[in-house]
Amino acid sequence: MSKLAGVLKTLGDAAAAANVPLGVLPGFIPPLPGHSNIHPQPPPQPMGQPPSTSGAILNTAPKSTKTTHKRVLDMSLPGPDHGNPDHAHMLANKWMNATKLAEMVKTQGNGLVYKKGKFSAIEEEQLRAAIEAFKVGRGLTNDQLQDIIFQKNEKGKDNAFWSEITSALALRPIIAVYHHVRRAFHPKKQQGKWMPEEDAVLKQSVADLGQQWEKVSEIVGRMSSDCRDRYRNHIANREVRVTGVWTKEEEEELTAIVTEMTIQQGKDFDNDVFWGKVSDRMGNRRGRQQCRIKWTDSLSKTVKNEGQKPRWSAQDAYILVHKVDSMNVRDDTEIDWKTLPDSDWNLWSAHSLQRRWLTMKRGIKGYEDMTHQEIMDILRVKKAHLPPTSAARKRKVTSAANIDEPAEPEPGDAGPSGIQEGASDGQDRDADGSTDDSDA
Repeated sequence: MSKLAGVLKTLGDAAAAANVPLGVLPGFIPPLPGHSNIHPQPPPQPMGQPPSTSGAILNTAPKSTKTTHKRVLDMSLPGPDHGNPDHAHMLANKWMNATKLAEMVKTQGNGLVYKKGKFSAIEEEQLRAAIEAFKVGRGLTNDQLQDIIFQKNEKGKDNAFWSEITSALALRPIIAVYHHVRRAFHPKKQQGKWMPEEDAVLKQSVADLGQQWEKVSEIVGRMSSDCRDRYRNHIANREVRVTGVWTKEEEEELTAIVTEMTIQQGKDFDNDVFWGKVSDRMGNRRGRQQCRIKWTDSLSKTVKNEGQKPRWSAQDAYILVHKVDSMNVRDDTEIDWKTLPDSDWNLWSAHSLQRRWLTMKRGIKGYEDMTHQEIMDILRVKKAHLPPTSAARKRKVTSAANIDEPAEPEPGDAGPSGIQEGASDGQDRDADGSTDDSDA
Protein backbone atom coordinates (compact mmCIF):
# COMPACT_ATOMS: atom_id res chain seq x y z
CA MET A 1 0.00 0.00 0.00
CA SER A 2 1.41 3.42 -0.88
CA LYS A 3 2.39 6.04 1.72
CA LEU A 4 -0.73 8.06 0.87
CA ALA A 5 -2.95 5.05 1.46
CA GLY A 6 -1.20 4.45 4.79
CA VAL A 7 -1.78 8.02 5.92
CA LEU A 8 -5.42 7.86 4.94
CA LYS A 9 -5.87 4.53 6.76
CA THR A 10 -4.34 6.03 9.94
CA LEU A 11 -6.66 9.05 9.70
CA GLY A 12 -9.62 6.76 9.18
CA ASP A 13 -8.78 4.60 12.20
CA ALA A 14 -8.36 7.68 14.38
CA ALA A 15 -11.67 9.14 13.24
CA ALA A 16 -13.46 5.84 13.88
CA ALA A 17 -12.02 5.62 17.42
CA ALA A 18 -13.23 9.15 18.12
CA ASN A 19 -16.58 8.44 16.48
CA VAL A 20 -16.01 11.38 14.11
CA PRO A 21 -17.01 10.90 10.46
CA LEU A 22 -14.22 11.62 8.07
CA GLY A 23 -15.38 13.26 4.82
CA VAL A 24 -14.10 11.76 1.65
CA LEU A 25 -11.47 13.96 0.04
CA PRO A 26 -12.55 15.53 -3.23
CA GLY A 27 -11.55 13.35 -6.09
CA PHE A 28 -10.58 10.44 -3.80
CA ILE A 29 -11.71 7.06 -5.02
CA PRO A 30 -11.55 4.36 -2.36
CA PRO A 31 -9.58 1.30 -3.38
CA LEU A 32 -11.56 -1.70 -4.46
CA PRO A 33 -11.17 -4.89 -2.42
CA GLY A 34 -8.06 -6.71 -3.47
CA HIS A 35 -6.59 -3.61 -5.16
CA SER A 36 -3.72 -1.73 -3.62
CA ASN A 37 -3.79 1.28 -5.95
CA ILE A 38 -6.14 4.11 -5.11
CA HIS A 39 -6.32 5.46 -8.72
CA PRO A 40 -5.92 3.17 -11.73
CA GLN A 41 -3.06 4.61 -13.75
CA PRO A 42 -4.00 5.70 -17.29
CA PRO A 43 -2.04 4.11 -20.12
CA PRO A 44 1.08 6.08 -21.08
CA GLN A 45 0.54 8.56 -23.95
CA PRO A 46 2.87 8.62 -26.94
CA MET A 47 5.52 11.33 -26.86
CA GLY A 48 5.21 14.45 -28.98
CA GLN A 49 1.41 14.77 -28.94
CA PRO A 50 -0.17 18.13 -29.85
CA PRO A 51 -1.42 20.12 -26.84
CA SER A 52 -5.04 19.98 -25.80
CA THR A 53 -7.20 22.81 -27.03
CA SER A 54 -8.27 25.56 -24.67
CA GLY A 55 -11.88 24.61 -25.43
CA ALA A 56 -11.25 21.06 -24.23
CA ILE A 57 -9.52 22.32 -21.09
CA LEU A 58 -12.28 24.81 -20.28
CA ASN A 59 -15.04 22.49 -21.52
CA THR A 60 -16.37 25.18 -23.85
CA ALA A 61 -17.59 24.97 -27.44
CA PRO A 62 -14.99 25.92 -30.04
CA LYS A 63 -15.32 29.33 -31.63
CA SER A 64 -16.60 29.49 -35.20
CA THR A 65 -13.82 29.56 -37.78
CA LYS A 66 -15.98 30.16 -40.85
CA THR A 67 -14.66 32.89 -43.10
CA THR A 68 -17.11 32.75 -45.96
CA HIS A 69 -20.67 33.87 -46.41
CA LYS A 70 -22.86 30.76 -46.22
CA ARG A 71 -25.42 32.74 -48.25
CA VAL A 72 -29.11 32.39 -47.46
CA LEU A 73 -31.13 32.11 -50.68
CA ASP A 74 -34.83 32.73 -51.12
CA MET A 75 -35.66 30.46 -54.04
CA SER A 76 -39.34 31.43 -53.92
CA LEU A 77 -38.70 34.83 -55.49
CA PRO A 78 -39.47 35.13 -59.21
CA GLY A 79 -36.40 35.06 -61.42
CA PRO A 80 -35.67 36.73 -64.73
CA ASP A 81 -37.96 36.02 -67.65
CA HIS A 82 -36.77 33.33 -70.05
CA GLY A 83 -37.63 35.70 -72.89
CA ASN A 84 -38.67 34.61 -76.35
CA PRO A 85 -39.66 30.89 -76.12
CA ASP A 86 -38.05 30.14 -79.48
CA HIS A 87 -34.81 31.74 -78.36
CA ALA A 88 -34.92 29.91 -75.02
CA HIS A 89 -35.36 26.59 -76.84
CA MET A 90 -32.52 27.41 -79.22
CA LEU A 91 -30.15 28.35 -76.38
CA ALA A 92 -30.93 25.10 -74.55
CA ASN A 93 -30.57 22.82 -77.58
CA LYS A 94 -28.21 24.33 -80.15
CA TRP A 95 -24.48 24.06 -79.49
CA MET A 96 -22.91 27.42 -80.45
CA ASN A 97 -19.55 28.85 -79.50
CA ALA A 98 -19.05 32.50 -78.55
CA THR A 99 -18.44 33.60 -82.14
CA LYS A 100 -21.58 31.89 -83.41
CA LEU A 101 -23.63 33.32 -80.56
CA ALA A 102 -22.41 36.82 -81.38
CA GLU A 103 -23.44 36.31 -85.00
CA MET A 104 -26.86 35.08 -83.94
CA VAL A 105 -27.37 38.18 -81.79
CA LYS A 106 -26.79 40.33 -84.88
CA THR A 107 -28.92 38.27 -87.25
CA GLN A 108 -31.91 37.38 -85.07
CA GLY A 109 -34.74 39.74 -85.94
CA ASN A 110 -36.45 39.49 -82.55
CA GLY A 111 -33.31 40.37 -80.61
CA LEU A 112 -31.61 37.25 -79.22
CA VAL A 113 -30.43 37.87 -75.66
CA TYR A 114 -28.30 35.48 -73.63
CA LYS A 115 -26.57 35.70 -70.29
CA LYS A 116 -22.80 35.79 -69.81
CA GLY A 117 -20.59 36.02 -66.77
CA LYS A 118 -20.14 34.16 -63.53
CA PHE A 119 -22.95 31.81 -62.55
CA SER A 120 -24.93 33.16 -59.58
CA ALA A 121 -25.56 31.28 -56.35
CA ILE A 122 -29.20 30.88 -57.38
CA GLU A 123 -28.20 29.45 -60.77
CA GLU A 124 -25.87 27.03 -58.99
CA GLU A 125 -28.78 25.87 -56.82
CA GLN A 126 -31.07 25.55 -59.85
CA LEU A 127 -28.44 23.48 -61.64
CA ARG A 128 -27.96 21.17 -58.66
CA ALA A 129 -31.73 20.64 -58.44
CA ALA A 130 -32.00 19.97 -62.18
CA ILE A 131 -29.12 17.48 -62.14
CA GLU A 132 -30.56 15.68 -59.11
CA ALA A 133 -34.00 15.52 -60.77
CA PHE A 134 -32.46 14.02 -63.92
CA LYS A 135 -30.53 11.47 -61.86
CA VAL A 136 -33.54 10.41 -59.76
CA GLY A 137 -35.96 10.42 -62.70
CA ARG A 138 -33.79 7.96 -64.60
CA GLY A 139 -32.64 5.93 -61.62
CA LEU A 140 -28.94 6.71 -62.19
CA THR A 141 -26.11 6.05 -59.78
CA ASN A 142 -23.48 8.67 -59.04
CA ASP A 143 -21.00 6.81 -61.23
CA GLN A 144 -23.45 6.74 -64.13
CA LEU A 145 -24.07 10.45 -63.72
CA GLN A 146 -20.33 11.11 -63.77
CA ASP A 147 -20.05 9.10 -66.99
CA ILE A 148 -22.67 11.32 -68.61
CA ILE A 149 -21.01 14.54 -67.48
CA PHE A 150 -17.51 13.42 -68.44
CA GLN A 151 -18.24 11.58 -71.67
CA LYS A 152 -14.79 11.18 -73.23
CA ASN A 153 -16.14 11.23 -76.77
CA GLU A 154 -17.36 14.77 -77.42
CA LYS A 155 -19.64 13.59 -80.20
CA GLY A 156 -21.23 11.03 -77.87
CA LYS A 157 -22.38 13.46 -75.19
CA ASP A 158 -25.92 13.07 -73.88
CA ASN A 159 -27.78 15.98 -75.47
CA ALA A 160 -30.98 15.17 -73.54
CA PHE A 161 -29.17 15.64 -70.23
CA TRP A 162 -27.51 18.92 -71.20
CA SER A 163 -30.67 20.35 -72.75
CA GLU A 164 -32.78 19.46 -69.73
CA ILE A 165 -30.52 21.06 -67.13
CA THR A 166 -29.89 24.12 -69.34
CA SER A 167 -33.64 24.67 -69.60
CA ALA A 168 -33.71 25.16 -65.82
CA LEU A 169 -31.75 28.41 -66.21
CA ALA A 170 -32.85 31.62 -67.86
CA LEU A 171 -30.92 32.79 -70.93
CA ARG A 172 -27.86 30.54 -70.51
CA PRO A 173 -26.47 28.87 -73.66
CA ILE A 174 -26.04 25.11 -73.48
CA ILE A 175 -22.31 25.36 -74.24
CA ALA A 176 -21.82 27.60 -71.17
CA VAL A 177 -23.71 25.19 -68.91
CA TYR A 178 -21.71 22.27 -70.34
CA HIS A 179 -18.33 23.84 -69.50
CA HIS A 180 -19.48 25.14 -66.12
CA VAL A 181 -20.89 21.82 -64.90
CA ARG A 182 -17.84 19.87 -66.07
CA ARG A 183 -15.62 22.19 -64.05
CA ALA A 184 -17.90 22.19 -60.99
CA PHE A 185 -18.05 18.38 -60.85
CA HIS A 186 -14.46 17.73 -61.92
CA PRO A 187 -12.69 15.32 -59.53
CA LYS A 188 -9.43 17.27 -59.88
CA LYS A 189 -10.78 20.72 -59.02
CA GLN A 190 -9.61 22.80 -56.05
CA GLN A 191 -6.42 20.93 -55.31
CA GLY A 192 -4.80 23.84 -53.52
CA LYS A 193 -1.57 25.71 -54.02
CA TRP A 194 0.72 24.67 -56.85
CA MET A 195 3.96 23.08 -55.67
CA PRO A 196 7.37 23.64 -57.34
CA GLU A 197 7.52 20.04 -58.55
CA GLU A 198 4.10 20.46 -60.21
CA ASP A 199 5.32 23.59 -61.96
CA ALA A 200 8.32 21.64 -63.25
CA VAL A 201 6.09 18.84 -64.59
CA LEU A 202 3.78 21.41 -66.20
CA LYS A 203 6.63 23.23 -67.88
CA GLN A 204 8.10 20.01 -69.27
CA SER A 205 4.67 18.76 -70.43
CA VAL A 206 4.04 21.96 -72.40
CA ALA A 207 7.54 21.69 -73.88
CA ASP A 208 6.75 18.13 -75.01
CA LEU A 209 3.10 18.50 -76.05
CA GLY A 210 2.59 22.18 -76.71
CA GLN A 211 -0.57 23.79 -75.41
CA GLN A 212 -2.75 20.66 -75.68
CA TRP A 213 -4.21 21.23 -72.25
CA GLU A 214 -6.30 18.06 -71.98
CA LYS A 215 -3.21 15.91 -72.57
CA VAL A 216 -1.13 18.10 -70.27
CA SER A 217 -3.84 17.73 -67.60
CA GLU A 218 -3.50 13.94 -67.60
CA ILE A 219 0.24 14.20 -66.92
CA VAL A 220 0.12 16.99 -64.34
CA GLY A 221 -2.98 15.72 -62.51
CA ARG A 222 -4.80 19.07 -62.56
CA MET A 223 -7.78 20.36 -64.53
CA SER A 224 -6.90 21.45 -68.05
CA SER A 225 -8.07 25.02 -67.38
CA ASP A 226 -5.92 25.15 -64.23
CA CYS A 227 -2.89 23.97 -66.20
CA ARG A 228 -3.52 26.55 -68.92
CA ASP A 229 -3.94 29.44 -66.48
CA ARG A 230 -0.99 28.42 -64.33
CA TYR A 231 1.26 28.25 -67.39
CA ARG A 232 0.09 31.55 -68.86
CA ASN A 233 0.21 33.55 -65.64
CA HIS A 234 3.14 32.05 -63.76
CA ILE A 235 5.34 29.78 -65.91
CA ALA A 236 5.59 31.41 -69.33
CA ASN A 237 8.28 34.12 -69.48
CA ARG A 238 9.13 33.56 -65.82
CA GLU A 239 12.78 34.34 -66.51
CA VAL A 240 11.93 37.96 -67.40
CA ARG A 241 8.90 38.41 -65.13
CA VAL A 242 9.03 41.23 -62.58
CA THR A 243 7.06 41.15 -59.32
CA GLY A 244 6.46 43.69 -56.60
CA VAL A 245 5.69 47.40 -56.69
CA TRP A 246 5.29 48.97 -60.11
CA THR A 247 7.67 51.76 -61.03
CA LYS A 248 6.43 55.11 -62.36
CA GLU A 249 7.92 54.23 -65.75
CA GLU A 250 5.99 50.93 -65.85
CA GLU A 251 2.74 52.68 -64.97
CA GLU A 252 3.27 55.24 -67.73
CA GLU A 253 4.10 52.48 -70.22
CA LEU A 254 0.98 50.49 -69.31
CA THR A 255 -1.20 53.59 -69.53
CA ALA A 256 0.17 54.44 -72.97
CA ILE A 257 -0.35 50.89 -74.29
CA VAL A 258 -3.91 50.52 -72.99
CA THR A 259 -4.86 54.00 -74.24
CA GLU A 260 -3.50 53.27 -77.70
CA MET A 261 -5.28 49.90 -77.91
CA THR A 262 -8.65 51.20 -76.71
CA ILE A 263 -9.44 54.93 -76.55
CA GLN A 264 -7.56 55.76 -79.74
CA GLN A 265 -9.54 53.03 -81.51
CA GLY A 266 -12.91 54.02 -80.06
CA LYS A 267 -13.02 51.14 -77.58
CA ASP A 268 -13.78 50.94 -73.87
CA PHE A 269 -10.57 50.80 -71.83
CA ASP A 270 -12.32 49.03 -68.96
CA ASN A 271 -13.74 46.07 -70.88
CA ASP A 272 -12.18 45.86 -74.37
CA VAL A 273 -8.56 45.16 -73.44
CA PHE A 274 -6.64 42.12 -74.68
CA TRP A 275 -4.34 41.67 -71.71
CA GLY A 276 -2.21 39.01 -73.37
CA LYS A 277 -1.28 41.52 -76.06
CA VAL A 278 -0.64 44.21 -73.45
CA SER A 279 1.78 41.89 -71.65
CA ASP A 280 3.53 41.10 -74.93
CA ARG A 281 4.01 44.80 -75.65
CA MET A 282 5.55 45.25 -72.21
CA GLY A 283 8.10 42.60 -73.12
CA ASN A 284 6.33 40.14 -70.80
CA ARG A 285 8.06 41.78 -67.84
CA ARG A 286 4.57 41.97 -66.34
CA GLY A 287 2.10 39.16 -66.94
CA ARG A 288 -1.38 39.59 -68.37
CA GLN A 289 -2.91 39.12 -64.91
CA GLN A 290 -0.59 41.72 -63.37
CA CYS A 291 -1.41 44.23 -66.12
CA ARG A 292 -5.15 43.71 -65.78
CA ILE A 293 -5.17 44.10 -61.99
CA LYS A 294 -2.92 47.16 -62.06
CA TRP A 295 -5.08 48.86 -64.65
CA THR A 296 -8.54 48.07 -63.31
CA ASP A 297 -7.72 48.60 -59.63
CA SER A 298 -5.42 51.60 -59.86
CA LEU A 299 -4.58 53.36 -63.10
CA SER A 300 -7.96 53.39 -64.84
CA LYS A 301 -9.69 55.56 -62.25
CA THR A 302 -6.69 57.90 -62.05
CA VAL A 303 -6.70 58.46 -65.81
CA LYS A 304 -10.45 59.10 -65.77
CA ASN A 305 -10.00 61.64 -62.97
CA GLU A 306 -7.45 63.71 -64.93
CA GLY A 307 -4.40 62.31 -63.17
CA GLN A 308 -5.73 62.66 -59.62
CA LYS A 309 -6.23 59.53 -57.57
CA PRO A 310 -9.89 59.62 -56.44
CA ARG A 311 -11.14 58.74 -52.96
CA TRP A 312 -14.26 56.74 -52.20
CA SER A 313 -16.87 59.02 -50.65
CA ALA A 314 -20.16 58.76 -48.77
CA GLN A 315 -21.87 59.87 -51.96
CA ASP A 316 -20.27 56.97 -53.85
CA ALA A 317 -21.60 54.57 -51.21
CA TYR A 318 -25.07 56.13 -51.52
CA ILE A 319 -25.02 55.72 -55.31
CA LEU A 320 -23.79 52.13 -55.10
CA VAL A 321 -26.51 51.03 -52.65
CA HIS A 322 -29.27 52.59 -54.71
CA LYS A 323 -27.89 51.18 -57.97
CA VAL A 324 -27.86 47.68 -56.50
CA ASP A 325 -31.36 48.24 -55.11
CA SER A 326 -32.64 49.32 -58.52
CA MET A 327 -31.46 46.06 -60.12
CA ASN A 328 -33.99 44.05 -58.09
CA VAL A 329 -31.85 40.89 -58.00
CA ARG A 330 -32.52 37.89 -55.77
CA ASP A 331 -28.90 37.61 -54.64
CA ASP A 332 -25.83 39.79 -55.15
CA THR A 333 -24.13 37.02 -57.13
CA GLU A 334 -26.63 37.82 -59.88
CA ILE A 335 -25.16 41.31 -60.30
CA ASP A 336 -23.08 42.04 -63.38
CA TRP A 337 -20.83 44.63 -61.77
CA LYS A 338 -19.62 45.93 -65.13
CA THR A 339 -23.08 47.39 -65.76
CA LEU A 340 -23.09 49.69 -62.71
CA PRO A 341 -20.87 52.57 -63.92
CA ASP A 342 -22.48 55.21 -66.13
CA SER A 343 -21.25 58.30 -67.97
CA ASP A 344 -21.43 60.45 -64.82
CA TRP A 345 -20.19 57.85 -62.31
CA ASN A 346 -17.47 55.76 -63.87
CA LEU A 347 -14.30 56.07 -61.80
CA TRP A 348 -14.59 52.69 -60.13
CA SER A 349 -13.91 49.33 -61.78
CA ALA A 350 -16.32 46.42 -61.51
CA HIS A 351 -13.92 44.77 -59.08
CA SER A 352 -13.71 47.89 -56.90
CA LEU A 353 -17.49 48.21 -56.76
CA GLN A 354 -17.93 44.59 -55.76
CA ARG A 355 -15.37 44.94 -52.96
CA ARG A 356 -17.05 48.11 -51.68
CA TRP A 357 -20.40 46.34 -51.67
CA LEU A 358 -19.01 43.38 -49.74
CA THR A 359 -17.49 45.77 -47.17
CA MET A 360 -20.86 47.45 -46.57
CA LYS A 361 -22.66 44.11 -46.40
CA ARG A 362 -20.22 42.64 -43.92
CA GLY A 363 -20.68 45.70 -41.72
CA ILE A 364 -24.18 44.44 -40.91
CA LYS A 365 -24.29 42.25 -37.81
CA GLY A 366 -25.61 38.79 -38.66
CA TYR A 367 -25.45 39.30 -42.43
CA GLU A 368 -24.40 35.66 -42.83
CA ASP A 369 -27.91 34.52 -41.90
CA MET A 370 -29.78 37.09 -44.01
CA THR A 371 -31.14 36.96 -47.52
CA HIS A 372 -30.11 39.61 -50.02
CA GLN A 373 -33.50 41.28 -49.60
CA GLU A 374 -33.03 41.56 -45.81
CA ILE A 375 -29.55 43.02 -46.27
CA MET A 376 -30.90 45.42 -48.86
CA ASP A 377 -33.65 46.60 -46.50
CA ILE A 378 -31.06 47.57 -43.89
CA LEU A 379 -28.72 49.31 -46.32
CA ARG A 380 -31.62 51.15 -47.93
CA VAL A 381 -32.46 52.70 -44.56
CA LYS A 382 -28.82 53.45 -43.71
CA LYS A 383 -28.35 55.17 -47.08
CA ALA A 384 -31.78 56.79 -47.24
CA HIS A 385 -30.48 60.35 -47.49
CA LEU A 386 -28.05 61.80 -50.00
CA PRO A 387 -24.96 62.97 -48.09
CA PRO A 388 -23.75 66.53 -48.68
CA THR A 389 -20.91 66.91 -51.13
CA SER A 390 -17.70 68.01 -49.47
CA ALA A 391 -16.01 70.87 -51.29
CA ALA A 392 -12.62 69.45 -50.40
CA ARG A 393 -13.41 66.18 -52.14
CA LYS A 394 -15.35 67.52 -55.10
CA ARG A 395 -13.87 66.17 -58.29
CA LYS A 396 -14.43 66.36 -61.98
CA VAL A 397 -15.55 63.07 -63.49
CA THR A 398 -14.61 62.55 -67.11
CA SER A 399 -16.14 59.76 -69.14
CA ALA A 400 -13.80 57.45 -71.01
CA ALA A 401 -15.26 58.55 -74.32
CA ASN A 402 -14.13 62.16 -73.71
CA ILE A 403 -10.51 61.39 -72.89
CA ASP A 404 -8.13 62.40 -75.68
CA GLU A 405 -4.79 61.67 -74.07
CA PRO A 406 -3.89 59.82 -70.88
CA ALA A 407 -3.15 61.99 -67.88
CA GLU A 408 -0.04 61.27 -65.87
CA PRO A 409 -1.13 58.82 -63.13
CA GLU A 410 -0.24 58.85 -59.49
CA PRO A 411 1.90 55.87 -58.41
CA GLY A 412 -0.13 53.07 -56.89
CA ASP A 413 0.31 49.50 -55.86
CA ALA A 414 -1.38 46.60 -57.57
CA GLY A 415 -4.62 45.56 -55.95
CA PRO A 416 -5.88 42.09 -55.13
CA SER A 417 -6.81 39.49 -57.69
CA GLY A 418 -9.71 40.25 -60.01
CA ILE A 419 -13.19 38.88 -59.70
CA GLN A 420 -14.61 36.32 -62.04
CA GLU A 421 -16.66 38.15 -64.58
CA GLY A 422 -17.60 38.50 -68.20
CA ALA A 423 -17.31 34.90 -69.39
CA SER A 424 -20.10 32.86 -70.82
CA ASP A 425 -18.77 29.76 -69.11
CA GLY A 426 -18.39 31.30 -65.66
CA GLN A 427 -14.63 31.84 -65.50
CA ASP A 428 -12.68 35.06 -65.13
CA ARG A 429 -12.03 35.80 -68.77
CA ASP A 430 -10.36 38.74 -70.47
CA ALA A 431 -11.30 40.20 -73.83
CA ASP A 432 -9.02 37.66 -75.50
CA GLY A 433 -10.96 34.79 -73.95
CA SER A 434 -8.20 33.79 -71.53
CA THR A 435 -8.79 33.10 -67.87
CA ASP A 436 -7.06 33.69 -64.56
CA ASP A 437 -6.12 30.96 -62.14
CA SER A 438 -7.52 30.93 -58.62
CA ASP A 439 -4.40 30.51 -56.52
CA ALA A 440 -2.72 33.75 -57.46
